[in-house]
Amino acid sequence: MEKEQIYSKIEEIVASLGYFLIDLNIRGDSHMRIIEVYIDNEKGITPLDCSLVSSAVNQKISEEKIIDENYRLNISSPGVERSLKYLLQYHKHFNRKLEVHYKYGEETKKLTGKLMRLEGDDLFFESSNAEVKINFQNIITAKVLISF
Repeated sequence: MEKEQIYSKIEEIVASLGYFLIDLNIRGDSHMRIIEVYIDNEKGITPLDCSLVSSAVNQKISEEKIIDENYRLNISSPGVERSLKYLLQYHKHFNRKLEVHYKYGEETKKLTGKLMRLEGDDLFFESSNAEVKINFQNIITAKVLISF
């Protein structure tokens, strides 16, 4: 089965359980495929969430023979190094500093600021003591910055 078909099947399973499919990596060879599935939701991912998704995906792979070779399935949260992909992911990052690359007219701009609130599709950041509003549709990439 093609990667796009596998992605589609896994995305369907993940969504049916109330999660977002952030990314899917398939690597390895015909002796052992490694399938890495990254999931998220509005609240954050727990080991129990990963276990639930793993069971459902394994069952579907087995039932529909999606993968006909040996494989290892890894389910994980995306971690902070991955960009935020869905608007709903931003809810758990209020008062955190983000680095955002976004479209502003014909330009691409970069903002480093604290996410203050969401109103519809608009995100409001505090940056250099000013409030900046960015529509979600204009965001190219957004990453949470870790501060120690």
